[in-house]
Amino acid sequence: MSVAPHDVPVPYMQRTRDWYLALGFDNPYVWAHHVDTPFTPLKKPVSETKLALITTAAPYQADKGDQGPGAPYNAAAKFYQVYSGDVRKDHDLRISHVAIDRDNTTMEDPNSWFPLPALRAVEGRLFGSLTPRFHGLPTNRSIRHTEAVDAPEILRRCREDGAEAALLVPNCPVCHQSVTLIARHLEANGIPTVVMGCARDVVDHVGAPRFLFSDFPLGNAAGKPHDPQSQADTLALALRVLETAPAARTMVQNPQRWSDDPSWKLNYSNIATRTAEEMAAHRAKAHADRDIAKKIRQG
Repeated sequence: MSVAPHDVPVPYMQRTRDWYLALGFDNPYVWAHHVDTPFTPLKKPVSETKLALITTAAPYQADKGDQGPGAPYNAAAKFYQVYSGDVRKDHDLRISHVAIDRDNTTMEDPNSWFPLPALRAVEGRLFGSLTPRFHGLPTNRSIRHTEAVDAPEILRRCREDGAEAALLVPNCPVCHQSVTLIARHLEANGIPTVVMGCARDVVDHVGAPRFLFSDFPLGNAAGKPHDPQSQADTLALALRVLETAPAARTMVQNPQRWSDDPSWKLNYSNIATRTAEEMAAHRAKAHADRDIAKKIRQG
């Protein structure tokens, strides 16, 4: 069977760089990069381990505009400080605030980006128990802020909750960078981690201790939407990677395929597939979004 030349992991770092240059932001983003990677082995079987969940999804804010399925990127819905939530309650977390793959996913099923219900379903069976809280990590383009402010705060909360390991679930390319930086910080301080993600190049560039790569559109790191079996299998594989990884930079690829047609990989932030008129509209919205985000941070 012949394979399409583009049926490879999406090059998110290069796509993002080219996209933002085309939008008129002439200072190319410099991604975090590490050669050495910290690694902490599990101290007990995963079936006996207390697990913390870390997400980059944002709590729904009714007064902040459209955050529902198919919503455009919503800068007003972003958050800039670590937050926590009770794992025994249900939460309405959205991903309209991040640069997910809006061309190829629905944003209809939160279980594809926030696996708390799936974790509760296998608690005490595939892993020991959940910590009392999950933690929300800001999608912060500032590497310095993520490392100096967010990482110590996540570590403090994980320790406070007695976490013995952590599962991190990002959404957009910068989310993947942020959670990998957090994973590195947790591992360096004795807490084993596994990242469930879709942006392989970003996670590899930053240097994750353990990584389950799902070759799905961004926004589906926890499995295919409206597909409980896909979500359950993805979670089970992530927990297996957490337990069996032999060393730092262990990467396992989820065997599931998003589609038999790999053309979806051509779309994300690809200036070659956009008309001049489309790019002009994207450019105007990007600069407006930047102004909104700046006002929120300053306010």
